[in-house]
Amino acid sequence: MDTIINTKLMHPRDQIVAIISRIYERSLTTTSGGNISIIDENGDIWVTPGAVDKGSLQASDIMLVKRDGTVVGKHKPSSEYPFHKAIFASRPDIKAIIHAHPPALVSFSIIRNTPNPNVISQARHICGPIGYATYEVPGSRELGQRIGAEFVKGYKAVIMENHGTVVGGSDINDAFQRFETLEFCARTIIYGQMIGGVKYLDDRQIQEFEAQSMRMLPEMAHVEYPSDERQIRTEICRIVHRACRQGLMVSSYGTVSVRWQGNDFLITPTNFIRWNMELDDVVQIRDGHREPGKTPSRITWLHQEIYNRFPHINSIILTQPPYLMAFGASHCPLDVRTIPESWIFLQDVPLMPFGTQFRDKTEILDKLSEGKMPALMIENDSVLVTGDRLLQTFDRLEVAEFSAKSLVLASSVGQLQPINQQQIEDLRKVFLK
Repeated sequence: MDTIINTKLMHPRDQIVAIISRIYERSLTTTSGGNISIIDENGDIWVTPGAVDKGSLQASDIMLVKRDGTVVGKHKPSSEYPFHKAIFASRPDIKAIIHAHPPALVSFSIIRNTPNPNVISQARHICGPIGYATYEVPGSRELGQRIGAEFVKGYKAVIMENHGTVVGGSDINDAFQRFETLEFCARTIIYGQMIGGVKYLDDRQIQEFEAQSMRMLPEMAHVEYPSDERQIRTEICRIVHRACRQGLMVSSYGTVSVRWQGNDFLITPTNFIRWNMELDDVVQIRDGHREPGKTPSRITWLHQEIYNRFPHINSIILTQPPYLMAFGASHCPLDVRTIPESWIFLQDVPLMPFGTQFRDKTEILDKLSEGKMPALMIENDSVLVTGDRLLQTFDRLEVAEFSAKSLVLASSVGQLQPINQQQIEDLRKVFLK
């Protein structure tokens, strides 16, 4: 299995290296840009060094600034250390800080605006309202005061004018989840504006989404873990990690399930950091019961109904890739008659109203049954992709996101000239017999 590090029990030095490496590999910062800090139980601050390659940072490079001001380490602390210190001083609830210059959030900083997290259902809860700090010289005491003043107001995420963004969290995972989700919102808004304009959720819709009750399955009395069940756990973890690395899933959202035997299946849990998922986190669902002590995805009921109704479906992914969500957020139909592969893999991708995912399951089930459609989108929420094998489902997800990206990019140079109906019929005869 590809190694994904769970940072929870790691030393602060190792936590910082793991997260800055993740940010760099996702192209959300540059070699010289960005910094991370953690304050420990002693009040000491661990922080990335200045002028050290973020792509090859080692634990030994991380600097320690003790509570009394003593600096320990072989480099100088980041030049932005003053605002990290100011935030920790003003907000005792914040234990980790991430600052970087991810492109979409920088786009908002240079037009001097903030992204509206109401573009996606869970983002308001993850990000909260967004603060705004006016420009000051990087590394200056004045910048620290500006940012610290925003955090005093209760914000956990702040756009820095003509600079970037800074977010805080109760721990490094919480901070990264907020950072990644906010950048995802910014990308979704930008891409959505390119194809037709973004439709935001109102507060009532957000409240209804957050208030939806968990349809908690009863716990099973006895659990068995035969080898085929354990193999499915491995497959699910691999796909979740792969989706995170490729930007097809963010820390705060994404559900994967695989049919096991009959209508029994395994599914990812709720309220977990997707990057950190391990084999034991996966939840077994057998005979309508859940594995004891675990809470499966709150959309488990939908997965269960899909498996019950469609014997040809053996795996399901719900997630939020940014280009696909541009269509979900703009409420624009996704026309996959772009290249033969896109239509063969997806055929049509219907767009369902927001709320369908937690209202009446028959709306989604009926739509999936129309021509055995393998995918659909839910406005301001997610894309749902199905398949026979999990790798096939993931492939369809990739094709869907690539198709959406091509359409977004094409919007700046011209209009889609789709494959015509006769060409579609020719593809149907050859590939969908």
